[in-house]
Amino acid sequence: MYGDRKVGGLWCHEVLFMLSDYLDDELEPSERTQVEDHLRGCDTCERFGGEFASAIKTLREQLARPAPLDSELERRLKDRLLATDP
Repeated sequence: MYGDRKVGGLWCHEVLFMLSDYLDDELEPSERTQVEDHLRGCDTCERFGGEFASAIKTLREQLARPAPLDSELERRLKDRLLATDP
């Protein structure tokens, strides 16, 4: 990784590897602290981490409220399901 720096005990590439687990709150407390220390001290990772977190939040919101089915697609799915032998 270009500009890989060690801040807060972690290298940028390590933080990027751990970012998803960090957002999912799946890190050990000591790892979480190291990631947060790194993000506070590394503008590049802080910026990327913020953009990544925003994208994940948007995707989760979209998945939480799926779009309604088009009426034609819904009809075709129902027809297909009713035509299928159990």
